[in-house]
Order: sequence, then structure tokens, then C-alpha cells
Amino acid sequence: MFTVDNLKKSLQLFKEKIDKNKDYLSELDTPIGDGDHGNNMARGMEAVSESLQSKVPETVQDIFKLTAMALISKVGGASGPLYGTAMMEMAKTSATTSEALPILEAGLTGIEKRGNSKPGEKTMLDAWAPAIEAIKNGTLTDASLESAVEATKEIAATKGRASYVGERSIGHIDPGAMSSMYFFQSLMEAGVFNE
Repeated sequence: MFTVDNLKKSLQLFKEKIDKNKDYLSELDTPIGDGDHGNNMARGMEAVSESLQSKVPETVQDIFKLTAMALISKVGGASGPLYGTAMMEMAKTSATTSEALPILEAGLTGIEKRGNSKPGEKTMLDAWAPAIEAIKNGTLTDASLESAVEATKEIAATKGRASYVGERSIGHIDPGAMSSMYFFQSLMEAGVFNE
């Protein structure tokens, strides 16, 4: 269940994980993208942090909206619009429920629509879809997230910048899936899934 407190905590943890791993995320992005995923996400999460401190949101919906706007305005490449769309769709759904599963499912659907993609194409969806499936089954763990991200190595990219290198993308972890793992780990650590 999302609350104002655990969502703020989740986003703070996500920012910390992005900051700590931004060089690694950009390294992952170098052979199959522009090499800037880590720096872009760090810039975006800094903007999210500033926005949440200056605007003092009162509801879960407000937090998701502010997060979406900060990411869309500050993150370059595909990540800003994709994460931003996910957050905006989660904001809409959080107007009628605080349950994590339907809110996260709305985020997943938003990413699919915005990116015109589906799981199995070496994108962030390859972390989101298995994570949501694991939430449904009560099996979400660090290990299940890591396994999903590791599995992106074996996928030939057909969407995004990585699709330009096609088969040569095999053997490389998708950076968007890796940053998505940090997002779901942050939700777990903040207690979003504790009933």
C-alpha cells in the first residue's frame, strides 16, 4: 500500500541508489545506447528531490505528479518520458486506490503505450513486468529482480537506441531494466509491500 511517507521514502532511496550507481548505469548504456542513462537519471532524481522539498505534496497522487513532471522536464533520452509517463499513470490510479499492485500496473501500461513496446524487447519493461508478476504471487525479492534484469543479457534489442545495434546488444544488461530494479528495491525497502 502506498502512503505519503513510504512513497517519499521510496523516492529518496531510489535517488540514493541512482546516485551510487550512476556510473555503472552509464557504463551499461555505453555499448548499446548513448552512455548517459546514469547521469540522466541522477539529474532527474535530483529534480524530483528538489520538487518534493519545495512543494510539500499532501497526497500520494501529488507526489507521483510532481515526480512525473520533474522526470519529464529534466531527464534526457527515452528515460524521462518513460519514467515520467509511468509516474503520471500511477498518479491517476492513486486517485482511487492506495493499493500498490493496481498503481504499479498502471505504470507498466503507461510505459508500454509510451514506448510502443512490450516485455521481451530488452527495455525497462523486462524488469517491470516480472516485478509486478512477482508482487501478484507474493514472490518479489531482490533475487527475483536481479534474475529478471540479468535475463535482459540474452535478449536482442528491438526497441530504443539499443535496437540500432540489434544482435550485438546480446550479452549486455539493459540499463533501463537495471534502474527499474533499483526502483522496485526502493519500494520494498520503504515497506510499500508490507501488509
